[in-house]
Amino acid sequence: MDLFQYQREKKLLKESPLAARMRPATLEEFVGQRHIVGRNTLLYRAIHADKLTSIILFGPPGTGKTTLARIIANTTKSRFVQLNATTSGIKDIKAVVDEAKDALGVTGAKTILFVDEIHRFNKTQQDALLPHVEDGTIVLVGATTENPYFEVNKALVSRSTLFQFKHLENADIRALITRAVTNREKGLGAMNLDMSSEALEFLADIANGDARAAINAVELAALTTEPGGDGKIHIGLDTAQECIQKRALNYERDGDNHYDTISAFIKSMRGSDPDAALYYMARMLYAGEDPKFIARRLVICASEDVGNADPHALLVAVAAAQAADFIGLPECQIILSQAVTYVACAPKSNAALGIFSAMEDVEKVKTSGVPAHLRDAHYSGARELGHGTDYKYAHDYPGHYVSQQYLPDELVGKVYYKPSDNGVEKKIKESLARLRGQREMDSRA
Repeated sequence: MDLFQYQREKKLLKESPLAARMRPATLEEFVGQRHIVGRNTLLYRAIHADKLTSIILFGPPGTGKTTLARIIANTTKSRFVQLNATTSGIKDIKAVVDEAKDALGVTGAKTILFVDEIHRFNKTQQDALLPHVEDGTIVLVGATTENPYFEVNKALVSRSTLFQFKHLENADIRALITRAVTNREKGLGAMNLDMSSEALEFLADIANGDARAAINAVELAALTTEPGGDGKIHIGLDTAQECIQKRALNYERDGDNHYDTISAFIKSMRGSDPDAALYYMARMLYAGEDPKFIARRLVICASEDVGNADPHALLVAVAAAQAADFIGLPECQIILSQAVTYVACAPKSNAALGIFSAMEDVEKVKTSGVPAHLRDAHYSGARELGHGTDYKYAHDYPGHYVSQQYLPDELVGKVYYKPSDNGVEKKIKESLARLRGQREMDSRA
């Protein structure tokens, strides 16, 4: 870097938002994620030894993924190149790969490629990276807020070590805010700030584990608050609340309240209370919950708690899940609302849970296997073994039904599916009772 570039970078840093200026430059300055970069962890040792292999960092925003990538850049002796998946394409990837091959061939230097928002690369772009990650031309450092198992090429995932970032703890956020307020070189130390303990605690809590959100609020408070008579800028609780512009909710996506809220959401649908179900869904969406998570729970409820009492409930829930994924926020709130109210108001049945009784018998009851007349008779020699012999084809009989044994001998008479008296399932129950009764009579004859 020449003098002009150095001065330009220094000026840009000076004019950058506080959160960018306060990024740690070394592992020792890094706050949080001790399970990943705590002293003597695998990644800590790999970075210090400059022996990094391809990795993918995933987790919520503001938890340090990009910061850790920059620390790697400051620490490694390898070439470090950065691409952002939202603005880069195949041409950019090819250029990086060509330069990496040249560097490896001429100087033996490896190239570390940091791809921010890697989930935004489409399949073709991710496929373009794959062979060069596999042969070691580049060492990939990917960062994403999405689950890589769903959003990143499986082949890339299998060739990388995954590290999951968690929401920062309140103590971590407090430490970062305090550092930003007191640091005179890159922070706000020269502004003579006085932040109350209530304001500090509030911002640490309301940030919901997002350091960037907390530090941005501190910067806004500092820049918009006039000094008091003592020459200090006082940041109290009222100022902190104004700067964050959001009421704190006791909802942490990896905490107890998360599970309490989703539990209340499901139980409200199961209990046929659409108003409560909408309220709990609103709490989750307000707190930043992934709509995909809500949609998955909705689909499960449509089958587990509604089932055949209203078979359309599952169709509505699955369609809503697909549409919500396609549309995204904020409009997908309407789609999810439609499906939630349908499932909540639908007649209820948990008869689908019969699968667990069947699974228990599979595990605990030793059977002689599939009855001979139900076994496959299409391959050579099957008939000689008695397979398919005496099987009765239901469609050849009146009403498309004929009594015959279907369960293994050891489970004859076992009932797994027990329809309710609700909705469509009431008719199913009546029909099934007639069929089961006929089967029992025929077995006694």
